[in-house]
Amino acid sequence: MRFMFLALAGLLSLTFSAPAHADDGVITLRVHHFLGPKSATHARMIVPWARRIEQRMGGKVRFEIYPSMTLGGKPPQLINQARDGIVDIVWTLAGYTAGRFVRTEVFELPTVHEGDPVATNLAIAELYDSQLAREYKGLHKLLIHVHQGQAFHMRTPPINKLEDLKGLKLRTPNRTGGWMIEALGAAPVGMPVPAVPLALSRGVVDGALLPFEVTLPLRIHEMVKSHMEFPGGVRFGTAVFLFMMNKARYEGLPADLRAAIDAESGEDFAREMGKLWLAEEDRGRKAAIEYGNPVTVLSPEETARFREAMTPVLTRWLKETGTQGLSLIKQARAAIARHSGQ
Repeated sequence: MRFMFLALAGLLSLTFSAPAHADDGVITLRVHHFLGPKSATHARMIVPWARRIEQRMGGKVRFEIYPSMTLGGKPPQLINQARDGIVDIVWTLAGYTAGRFVRTEVFELPTVHEGDPVATNLAIAELYDSQLAREYKGLHKLLIHVHQGQAFHMRTPPINKLEDLKGLKLRTPNRTGGWMIEALGAAPVGMPVPAVPLALSRGVVDGALLPFEVTLPLRIHEMVKSHMEFPGGVRFGTAVFLFMMNKARYEGLPADLRAAIDAESGEDFAREMGKLWLAEEDRGRKAAIEYGNPVTVLSPEETARFREAMTPVLTRWLKETGTQGLSLIKQARAAIARHSGQ
């Protein structure tokens, strides 16, 4: 199987890494991601972004968008598919390759991101060149963004206090989420989003850390009994998403096409996607309530207990990053505060 995958990867590389021009001279760019065509990522982010660029270019470029890992491989392999030129563009999670984007993880930490994806998206954009770009060699950033954050979606009765999580198995999207689950007394189980419905239905996990947004297309709300979040829409950390292009491919494009891509991939795009994810989050939360599931909002007392229990997550991350990490936390919080309300 390993030989077959390597052979396929080599074939795809030969096919996709060379400048792709159709017989009519149109440049073709291929986009690969792991969610389905009904997801907000596909239908409301990637497709409109691509169509706007096509319109700007008057038909001189064509984007072929492949959802659900149609071109092969597994979600954790997407970032290398872009870096190695197997595909042109990918959308994926930074956390699917644990420990690779350590500096970027600062925005996943609980008590850094507090539930405003617009502010966090803009903060990431602000700090990218000075603090994060070194982690993305071979890649060109289109957008790095977050969702509102992780809520708990449980097969169990409602979670009302810290002790209710003790000994439960919970899905995590990234290693910082796993650290948080351990700090809260539960057992983390790492898996990509597409694997969550089956894991819940078979009882492999007792619950999952997810935004409400993604529960809707996956019908997670129909597989669980309850949900839980902090007051005021604040969540348990978040996940960082990477919309990245092969750097050599980008730099080899005509100047007018690079300009069109840049125009559609700047601060306005970051703000637009933050607002989109907030709207999608509301849709998912309402669907859960309409299905009859209780959504617990922790009391102020329990919120304080949870936040104190999560402190070791920051300490654990700082053991890897040291004084630079402490400075990065301060910069991230300050940048998020500057952009709050935008």
